[in-house]
Amino acid sequence: MHLLPLVAATYFMVSGGPYGIEDILGGAGYARAIVILLALPILWSLPTALMIGELASAIPAEGGFYVWVQRAMGPFWGYQESWLSLSASIFDMAIYPAIFVLYLGKFNPALTAGWHGYAWSVAVVVLCCLWNLRGAPAVGDGSVWLAVLLLTPFAVFVLLGVWHGISKHPAVQWNLPGSAPALSTAILVAMWNYMGWDNASTVAQEVENPQRNYPIGMVVAAASTAITYILPLLALALAGVSVASFSTGDWMTAAASIGGPLLGLAVLAGGAICGVGMFNALMLSYTRLPLAMAEDGKLPKFFALRNRRGVPWLSVLLCGLGWALALNLRFERLISIDLILYGSSLLLEFVALVVLRFREPSLERPFRVGNLAFACALGAGPAVLIGYALWASRAEKLMGSMSALLFSAIVALLGPMLYWITAVPLARRRLAADSAAD
Repeated sequence: MHLLPLVAATYFMVSGGPYGIEDILGGAGYARAIVILLALPILWSLPTALMIGELASAIPAEGGFYVWVQRAMGPFWGYQESWLSLSASIFDMAIYPAIFVLYLGKFNPALTAGWHGYAWSVAVVVLCCLWNLRGAPAVGDGSVWLAVLLLTPFAVFVLLGVWHGISKHPAVQWNLPGSAPALSTAILVAMWNYMGWDNASTVAQEVENPQRNYPIGMVVAAASTAITYILPLLALALAGVSVASFSTGDWMTAAASIGGPLLGLAVLAGGAICGVGMFNALMLSYTRLPLAMAEDGKLPKFFALRNRRGVPWLSVLLCGLGWALALNLRFERLISIDLILYGSSLLLEFVALVVLRFREPSLERPFRVGNLAFACALGAGPAVLIGYALWASRAEKLMGSMSALLFSAIVALLGPMLYWITAVPLARRRLAADSAAD
């Protein structure tokens, strides 16, 4: 992948456009939503992008963050990094086909009624599997065109919203009488909308000049994400649209009220594109983890089988099957679980950044994030936000009396058990086979 496709793929791995921030507006109102969406890039996105820029330029390996953590802290922690990321993907990847179905249903409810909704979700999985089998360049180039199709209606929306505000001077209700739980939900949803910067690192060997392109790509993608969240929000405010009951899927209604039914349909189509684009880009990322683990001897060798384009085709198919089986579960509401598991893996990456500064001070770092003190302090903002997500999830009930925090802890603790059950025996057998061959 060249630089622009890398930026586009990263953009879809993280954002996929303004879709998803509706619940932030509905829970916090314009003023608080703007503060949240401006603060999180500084506290959450920028530190993560800088950390990835250094590690990806220094160690541009297939498997990305899994390789970084393993190199810094050993095979046990590398396995945990991969486990946390893959288990989080089960809760995360069900969201994006659901987004596609949601917007398709707004176009014509009959299309997604009954079993049709699940069939469309499976179709998204199959389409993205076929797309990914064509290789990382195909996914990256496709992400560029999907981003153009998705963001063009919002560019028109922003222009019309600003013009509406200048010409008609509507009253803007900047603040809503919100509650503490609604504000907390808005913060968690915003964190979810800004997470995933490290996902592009797993395809480092498939990126042109990763030492140069990763640092630039991360910063450009971070800036693009913040801009495409905040500008439509400001246009919505200037147009005087009430967001008292704004929720997922309401961008179409807002666009139609400002620009007419054609703009509403264009934004609606963008929502369907968002679902496909995000699932497609994230599949590119997650399917490289089993490949890297298989090459390290922590998973069976068949996960490392590649087609003529260098794609781990069996990993793509097996991951796609796993995500397809999870589509009926309503994980799209379990953002806190996704945040806890992803956040835990992200903290391991910040630790790896610091540990590698100590263990490998002479490692060539084409992009260096300041001195050692700055590198140590870089993870403070994300750590505080992840701690807040842990605290906020303590009372969220999933099934019976089990909280989201307890459920996430159980999933995370399966990682060490699986390491000793699967990875250690495989490593011993491979070592014995190598010794016999010698």
